[in-house]
This record gives sequence, structure tokens and C-alpha cells, in this order.
Amino acid sequence: MKKFYVTTAIPYVNAAPHIGHALEFVETDVIARFHRLLGENVRFLSGTDDNALKNVQAAEEKGVSVADLVRINSDKFLGVIKKLNCSIDDFIRTTEKRHIDGAQALWSACKKEDVYKKSYQGLYCVGCETFYLEKDLVDGLCPEHKKKPEVVEEENYFFRLSTYQNWLLNLIESDELKIIPEFRKNEVVAFIKGGLTDFSISRSVRRAKGWGIPVPGDESQIIYVWFDALTNYITALNWQNNDPLFTDFWPADVQVIGKGITRFHAIYWPAMLKSAGIAPPKEIFVHGYVTAEGEKISKSLGNVIDPLEYIEKYGVDAVRYYLLKEIPSYNDGDFSAARFIEVYNSELANNLGNLVSRVTKLAERLTIQNPNPSKSPFDKGDFRKLIDNCSFDLAVKWIFEKWVDPTNVRLNETTPWKLEATDPKRIEILTECVSNLRQAAYHLLPFIPETAQKILDCFKGEIKALEKGLFGRIQTPLGSAASPLDRGDSTREKTVVGKIEKIEDLEDKTIKRFLVQVGEKTVRVICSDLSLKVGNKVMVALPGAEVFSPKGGKVKIKKSKVHGFESEGMLCSELELGKGTDHSRIMRLSSN
Repeated sequence: MKKFYVTTAIPYVNAAPHIGHALEFVETDVIARFHRLLGENVRFLSGTDDNALKNVQAAEEKGVSVADLVRINSDKFLGVIKKLNCSIDDFIRTTEKRHIDGAQALWSACKKEDVYKKSYQGLYCVGCETFYLEKDLVDGLCPEHKKKPEVVEEENYFFRLSTYQNWLLNLIESDELKIIPEFRKNEVVAFIKGGLTDFSISRSVRRAKGWGIPVPGDESQIIYVWFDALTNYITALNWQNNDPLFTDFWPADVQVIGKGITRFHAIYWPAMLKSAGIAPPKEIFVHGYVTAEGEKISKSLGNVIDPLEYIEKYGVDAVRYYLLKEIPSYNDGDFSAARFIEVYNSELANNLGNLVSRVTKLAERLTIQNPNPSKSPFDKGDFRKLIDNCSFDLAVKWIFEKWVDPTNVRLNETTPWKLEATDPKRIEILTECVSNLRQAAYHLLPFIPETAQKILDCFKGEIKALEKGLFGRIQTPLGSAASPLDRGDSTREKTVVGKIEKIEDLEDKTIKRFLVQVGEKTVRVICSDLSLKVGNKVMVALPGAEVFSPKGGKVKIKKSKVHGFESEGMLCSELELGKGTDHSRIMRLSSN
């Protein structure tokens, strides 16, 4: 039986998982489930990076031990993976003995001439856990976290990455290590051609605050978290003990990662493996980020979305469907409550769910022969190409266009409900509809497995009408300001109530900077209404909100500079809110 190994990246556990992590988990699960349907022996690995400095800092902020924090949060990640119905075979933590032994073994296995020690001064971003060159910064800030790196000077071990520049270039350009999508491959190739520099692979025990895996033979140093974390893909296979798991499943068939860690996986990781005499992975799929109302999801912005709340209220397959269909597989995509409801109602409840209900009711008591769909469409053709290219959004669209939408059209055009139950034409039409829905369900098994299996079960043996629809329509009260998915955190809406907590004078005396408490975060807004006071409750239009213009029509709010000062939104007058005609002052709200 063919072996197939697929992995997620292992996230830091400085905080609980959010919807962005969920995207990667379900994308990887689609790959695993698809290859199981092909009859392959699949191994699906996930886990957590317990050794990052960010974890140490988070524990210090909370006043708890690092061990307790990483254990609690790692359990949360595993819990989310299970709630998302991801079919993992193994979950590894980098604090486990099997990983510690394996990481130290990889260090020792690297060629002696590839590892050397030297004093170094550089710009270090704790968020990325990496050093940056001045030329790689954007306006002096980390391009990923938009924060100023720390200047760090110490003696560390380095890996001679420069030795592997030509080898890496050939590896990736030839697709021996395939990077999907193509434009990510091109980015990596351009980075390599720009010249590779050796990178630090250890940190002083002092700077690592005593947390992490010691360097073999040097207790003053901790293995750099990325050198440590990347090895999880082989330590989970017990490579250091020549376990048959490793010989059976390595090299990995697909490694799924986010765009922010491409360099580590596509450049550092293959070079480390080459130095240790281990084959590189076969393929890396790089996905984008999930955004919230156009903003990158982060705890500091107060826009973290908990996937568990959506799962508990609307079901796991509704969440999986949205992530796989609505988030572009290759680029960033937005997760919003409003769009979630729209997709749920129109595509799951009204389209797929309603169609299955109609067909089971019309075909009730019919027995359709050949209940199992053919597996041959999986082996070749457009659908297989889409999955192989990790185009999950297009694959879902293909299923609906191939099987679901034509069945709806066929049903409406032929009106079988007008024919007698025993009419051969009615039976022919319904047999065709049932066959199409079976095919749709079979193809949907990797994406929305619970729902797909329910559909397949509907059409086994004698067909029975569904007692309950697959997806109950979400009823959103007309004109309600808040989505039914709101968690009580007003930062999830675009026009929200805020309370002025601080007012700052500026050089321009015609305006002031107002620090407004909105939910759990503070928004900085420039405004010319100097009569506002601390404690006033006001309406804040956040980026993306539409307000009425004094000139007529509506305008969309964006982050902007007002008289040279950045404003993260706008305080609204009655006119701008459509509540009256007064535009001379900001509207105050009563205390209740």
C-alpha cells in the first residue's frame, strides 16, 4: 500500500488558537482524507512549538510557569483540531522526550564543518524568532510583525547556509522540492539568488531564559527554536532510532505552512536535512492569512476569532466549508460574521441542504441500485488536479458546478413532483438526481465529512425523507446592528460604541487625539470636536464602515492621516450615522 505523509506547521502556544490556525488544520485534513479515499496509508501529523521565546514572555505576563502555559495552550490546540474533525494520526509537542532526543540528534548529525561558533550582533524579532538584515526591514520594522527588532549581541552557533545556495536553487527550480503556488516558488528562488547568509542556530541560555533544548555538549547554549521546531516532522517518526515509521513515511509528501514561515521551510529546513544526510520533503504548500474585516488577526488588535464558538453554534462543517471555499487557497481571505451567515444560508441551507431534503422527500421509498459512487473520478481529471494543486476553494466550486447546481436545475425543469409516483419518467429523473448527489457527497467527503456521509447514508437502500434538514437557516433580525455571531466584543462590528478614556493635545490646536475604548482594545482617532470629554460615549466608525456624507451619499472609512496624524477610524455626528441633520458636533450617547 502506498504511504503518504502530510504535516501542518507547529504553532507557538503563547495564546489560544484562532480561526487562522483552523484554516491550516482543515486544509491539511482535506489532503489526508483525499489520499485515504484513494486507498493510501496516510499519516497526518500536527503539534505545537512549546519552546519559543514568545511562550516564555507570555508566561511571564500571566504570572504562570512556562511549563503550565504551554501545556494548557497545547491542549487547546489539540482540542480545536479534534473539534474541527481533523483526522490526525499523531500530535507532537516539542517538549516531549522523543522530540528533544531527535532535535539533539539532528544537531549532531549535521556536518561538523557546517556548524561553527562566533560572536554576532544583529536585529532580532521575537515574534518571528529570527534575525533580520537592515535591508529586509520595512521602515525599520519587522515586515511580518510591524515591530522594531531588538539589537542583540552574543556568541552563538551558526549554520553554514551559504554552502548550500546552489544546491537549494537547483532543488527548487527543478521542482524536486515543489513549492505551491508558483508565485511562492518564485519568491523563494529570488531570495536564494539574492545571496544566502549563514544563520544563527543557537541562543544563549540567558536570552532564552533557560527554556528550550540544550545544545549537545554546550550547556551555555539553547538550540534555536526554528532549528528545534522544524525537526518535529522527523522526530515524530522516531528517525533518530531508525524506526520503520521514518523509512516508510519520509520524505514528507506535502508540508502545509503559512506564508510567513516560507523561508524557514523552503530554505533552512532542506539545507539542515542535506547536511545531516536526510532527503528533503517532496512538496510545500503555502497558504495565506485569514483576516478579520481586512485586518490581520492578532491579539493586540483585539480581533481574534475563536473557531470553537462558531463550531458550537453552527456546526463543524459550516466552519470547514467557509474556510475551504471562501478563503482563497493561495492568498489572504476575510472571515466576517456577515459573510459567514450569507454563505451558510445561501450555499449550505438553501442550496445543498434544501436540495437533499427535496430529493429524499420526492424519492422516498425508492430503492436505487449501485449505492456506491465510482472512485474513478478521484484517480484523474480536473478534480484530482485541483486537489494536487491544493486549490481547495476551486475544488469545492467544481463539485457544486458539476453535481449540485445541475441537479437543482434538472429538478426544477422536469418537475417530477407533478408525475405519478410509479411513472417511469419520475423514477428516471429522481434516479439521476440521487446519482448526482451521491457523487457530490463522495467528492465532499474530504471537505465536510459529517454532512457528506449523512447524504450518502440518505441514499443507501430504501430512501427515507429527512426528518431534519442538514443545515437550519440562520435567521438574522432585519436591521439588527449586531450579528448573531457576535461574542459581546463590539470590535467585531464596523460601527461601534466606544468610551473616550484619554484625550491628547497635538501641535495642531484645531484637533486632538482621542483614545477610545472599544471592546477590549483602544482605538486612536483624530477629531476636531474639542468639546468632547473623557468618559463621553460615542459612535466610532472603524475601517470598512460606511457613513453618510454631508455632501450626499455614503463614504467608506479607511485608516488615514488627518493633518499629518494617523487616525484609526472616525467619531460620528448624527448626520454621518443617519440619525439626524446635525453635523456640527460628535453625537454623545446616554450612559445606558
